Amino acid sequence: MNRALPVVRLRVPTHEDAFAWHRIFDDPDVMEFHGGASAELSVYEELTARQRRHDAQLGFCLWTMLDESGRVIGFTGAQPWDRDWGPTGEIEIGWRLAREHWGKGYVTAAARQTLERVAAAGLTGVVAMVDARNSRSIAVTRRLGMRLAETFTLPSGPREAHCYRLDL
Repeated sequence: MNRALPVVRLRVPTHEDAFAWHRIFDDPDVMEFHGGASAELSVYEELTARQRRHDAQLGFCLWTMLDESGRVIGFTGAQPWDRDWGPTGEIEIGWRLAREHWGKGYVTAAARQTLERVAAAGLTGVVAMVDARNSRSIAVTRRLGMRLAETFTLPSGPREAHCYRLDL
């Protein structure tokens, strides 16, 4: 059964979005595959500033995700993979969503918008790095038509990360 996806709007993150991201990601369920706890506010302030630079320089970033009422519910978008392991130098799409909005189609709707925007910016492909235990995000990659391309062992421990690819 294909249900209608919710209305979701993406915008370049503002400085104020750092506070919203810090608040909604301060949830162990949301952060289960991202270290288990929310980062300090300063991390989100730097992250939103970096995303504004990415948007200005690259034409894409991790955008703030807004629900139908205009409330911040997370982020989705794309940015260069800048770690020294994994798909170094490639463009990764990603998402993070407030727990109360899980299972409603927001991430799929926003990720589809992301794919349209990065294709319009001239990208010919993207990757998504997903913790191998994260069944919800793996399901999103499938809905987007991505294929499992590689498996990496995370440097932080004996866990695996899956690298999904999609040609645009």
